[in-house]
Amino acid sequence: MPKDIAAWIHISENNAVTVFTGKVEMGQNIRTSLAQQVAEELHVPVASIAMIMGDTDRTPWDAGTFGSRTTPTMGPQLRAAAASARDLLVATAAQQWKVSPTALSAADGRITDSKSRQSITYGQLMHGQQLVKLIESAPPLTPVVDWKIAGTPVPKVDGRAFVTGRHKYSADLSHPDMLFGKVLRPSGFKATLTSLDTKAAESIPGVIVVHDGDFVAVAAADSATAERALRAIKAKWSVPPQPSNADLFSYLKDHVTASRRDEPHIVGSVDRALSDADVKLSQTYTVQYIAHAPLEPRAALAEWQGDKLTVYTGTQRPFAVRDELADAFHISSDKVRVLVPDTGSAYGGKHTGDAAVEAARIAKAAGKPVKLVWTREEEFTWAYFRPAGVIDIRSGAHKDGTIVAWEFHNYNSGPAGIGTPYNVANQKIEFHPVDSPLRQGSYRSLAAAANHFARESHMDELAHAVAMDSLDFRLKNLDDDRLRAVFQAAADKFGWRNRKPSATRGFGIAGGFEKGGYVATCAEVEIVGGQNVHIRRVVEAFDCGPVINPNGLRNQIMGGIVQGIGGALFEAIRFSNGRILNPYFSEYRVPRFADAPEIEIILMDRRDKPPMGAGETPLIGLAPAVGNAIFSATGIRLRSLPMVPNGLPSKRA
Repeated sequence: MPKDIAAWIHISENNAVTVFTGKVEMGQNIRTSLAQQVAEELHVPVASIAMIMGDTDRTPWDAGTFGSRTTPTMGPQLRAAAASARDLLVATAAQQWKVSPTALSAADGRITDSKSRQSITYGQLMHGQQLVKLIESAPPLTPVVDWKIAGTPVPKVDGRAFVTGRHKYSADLSHPDMLFGKVLRPSGFKATLTSLDTKAAESIPGVIVVHDGDFVAVAAADSATAERALRAIKAKWSVPPQPSNADLFSYLKDHVTASRRDEPHIVGSVDRALSDADVKLSQTYTVQYIAHAPLEPRAALAEWQGDKLTVYTGTQRPFAVRDELADAFHISSDKVRVLVPDTGSAYGGKHTGDAAVEAARIAKAAGKPVKLVWTREEEFTWAYFRPAGVIDIRSGAHKDGTIVAWEFHNYNSGPAGIGTPYNVANQKIEFHPVDSPLRQGSYRSLAAAANHFARESHMDELAHAVAMDSLDFRLKNLDDDRLRAVFQAAADKFGWRNRKPSATRGFGIAGGFEKGGYVATCAEVEIVGGQNVHIRRVVEAFDCGPVINPNGLRNQIMGGIVQGIGGALFEAIRFSNGRILNPYFSEYRVPRFADAPEIEIILMDRRDKPPMGAGETPLIGLAPAVGNAIFSATGIRLRSLPMVPNGLPSKRA
């Protein structure tokens, strides 16, 4: 990261503060939380700060907005830059007034001399010049306990623009000379083009047809004409035989990619410990592919000016997309500029520049700016999915509830959150990469959702096997004070000790640690008509260190809980022989208003700890808590996500 303050902060003559960051806003409200942290250290109002985000020509290089890394990495970086800028401003005023810096104070964008009472605004002091100084190695940061702006529920910056529709997303952008692009999609995955007839499309006035290998696209002055031209193209594709849902999990176990396998985590001897265990369990848990289903499908507006390419697109990784474009067109990255308008959600699904590259290819061939917006069917079909997975667990425990053996194998879904936070003397934990039959990639919480579902479901199975309360069993095997604290906080708020399950009402608990955050989730479910599962209440306690913006954090947690409902109960991609079978919202079930339970959130606000991100971890406890609640009511143990796509099965565990 650049060490000079000017790379991150600029103060204009009118005292406006501009902050530069390669992070992007996708609805997680980091424009507000980052501005709060700058305002805290620079001693200016949040309203005076404008954030320039995700512009590869103007902001410092950044790996991307993912992994819940904005708060723990970009927050401290901007705080350090702002504190160093404040020190520079005080020193500059002291030099100008020929007084000691200790006699000066900074507040509300102004330097004041406590003795003479003379004061000057930052803008008047700097005259719009750059803040020429390196960021201090240990700048005087405001102690968390003294925060006045950070830690408060500052309203969402530019919130009115979003709720009134004034804000423009990538799909809303326009250019006076632009064309609308459409891409001809293959009839299946891994297809090759065998024949092509574009004569009918080319005969439509104003239509440009682009053909480069298997890439075929059209451009026209309006989207309706582009769509008509696309339908006029006659193409034949060769699609090789491919797996389907029916054989997915056996396929994953049979297609491990040994060359990419990580070394297993081994402590003690699982086999020896199992031989002495009073209770032994062995179970398999499975997770289907699911789609990100963002509100805003992929979109891009690309323009060439000579050999310089500018692309507006919704992505989590503007600099990576810049490099992807540079590679695609064999130009240097300094010839490419990527700008990210605030993006209409991503959830880990917009790491790549698919639409950006396609729009740029069409624009280069057409000689005009081109806007390309994926349809919902394209988004469901050609974007990557959350990985499916198979998880095998063997475990053993003594009658007193002490876990003595834990063996955990994850096939394909990923290693995130794979380790157990519980005390087990004998462990073997291993991730097995697989040659996935579908395109797959990051999804909110990565594999932590799958691994926590398997682990926390299995913990309930062990608790049941040794006849212990689910909460007591976890606490008995847990030393981590912060994880114990969220379990206790959620259970107390939920009234765990007083809940008595019945045939129509069940209660479950789950929790864990991921991305530096600690979470515990309690769920209450109702069984309606003997088959339908309704989540009635969720209580979640979350610890991510000190809270930057409590309202923003609650929104993030609530969003994670609601999104988690889909993957827990009904979301799944259906596919067969290289084709997606449910590429529409009418066929791909996402949570609806009627699915939303009563949600209560407990913020632990640990001001004695460093801040961590909150975009992902709140999701991971929902599925196992709901599964455990279903078991408490019905005795049916559901070990596959989604658990009830077609209602409850009749078979008990």
